[in-house]
Amino acid sequence: MTLPTVFLSHGSPMHAIDAGVAGRAWTALGQRLPRPRAVLIASAHWETSLPMLTGSPRPETIHDFRGFPDELYQIQYRAPGAPEIASEIVALLKAADITAGIDGCRGLDHGAWVPLRWMYPGADVPVVQLSVQPDHDTEHHLRLGHALRPLADAGVLVIGSGHATHNLRDWASSPQRQEPLPYVGAFSDWLQRSLAAADADALTHYRDRAPDAVRAHPTEEHFLPLFIAWGAAGEGATTERIVEGYEAGALALDSFLFHPVAVPALTPSRFGPAMADMSASD
Repeated sequence: MTLPTVFLSHGSPMHAIDAGVAGRAWTALGQRLPRPRAVLIASAHWETSLPMLTGSPRPETIHDFRGFPDELYQIQYRAPGAPEIASEIVALLKAADITAGIDGCRGLDHGAWVPLRWMYPGADVPVVQLSVQPDHDTEHHLRLGHALRPLADAGVLVIGSGHATHNLRDWASSPQRQEPLPYVGAFSDWLQRSLAAADADALTHYRDRAPDAVRAHPTEEHFLPLFIAWGAAGEGATTERIVEGYEAGALALDSFLFHPVAVPALTPSRFGPAMADMSASD
């Protein structure tokens, strides 16, 4: 079983309560995809200098936001962790000369648990979260994604959770706006075309090549998960847009499935027992 990889624009934490177009698409996606053995989700809301993975067997629900209704802070997403898979991923990255570590205390932030709450409402799929490194460039994150390519063949769903555009100043200035700001629509269209063309050069150099890139992403942390998810689908992957819409005219909700080219099944010698066992049970 080869799974696609996913990039989600996770929107406001309020999507945990009011699904909207994005939440409805996440629900449909969870129903559409084969059930994964685990989820690896890279969230824009965990920033570290080196790639880090959650290693807790019971990751807590982190409410990493302020000023929202009390109802939102009562939500708990109690999916189990997968420490053994986190360890295997560290080994996988090491094989690609990428140093990574495990944080045994870190929980799941809203970039992870909000979309997963709709995809897997039973909280019964194990979850490992991966950090992003804003001090490193897009090519680093693409290489990180490439190193994770074997996970798709081992039944682990790789998700990047960020945003197609992310200018919070513009978002806050017009909360009721329905139509996208012109630069948001232009960036969204450019992103769709570039992914469809698999133009890695344009995408990794988006700040020079995309329209109004710096306004679309004043900081990069919300765009970096895209490169992890796209890279994890491997060379030759095809792109399918599964969400198209806007929040307050400034946050493009574009989300994508990346369909890998299938490769031969993993063998036990390539990874440790946990990953080998997952492959053997297909």
